Amino acid sequence: MSGSVLLDTNILIGILAKDEAILSRLVETDAVFLPSIALGELYFGAFKSAHPDDNAERIDSLAASTAILYCDGTTALHYGRIKTGLRAKGRPIPENDIWIAAIAQQHGLTVVSRDLHFREIEDLPVEEW
Repeated sequence: MSGSVLLDTNILIGILAKDEAILSRLVETDAVFLPSIALGELYFGAFKSAHPDDNAERIDSLAASTAILYCDGTTALHYGRIKTGLRAKGRPIPENDIWIAAIAQQHGLTVVSRDLHFREIEDLPVEEW
């Protein structure tokens, strides 16, 4: 695989856990981006863990080495379209994942995730690692 990807939270957790399957795919990828929403989810997990400071430092290091994409007005437009489409199909997915998908659509990126519900979103390239 080559191309530009946006990593979902479960993939980022795999990177932090040194999951070899994920790490081997990363080296085949042209450009990797981290959505700010997933970063927030990681910090939430760190702060509720038994070792919040250590885990937050690991997240800081990951964030410092990866381009982070943030939400703006264009992201909100994509979010509205995605959520409307999911509602019409009767296929809701978690709110944060809709925002992640919106960032991916906005920037023309493939979402990398182990969550199958991203496949419910039309015009969203998804890969499972």
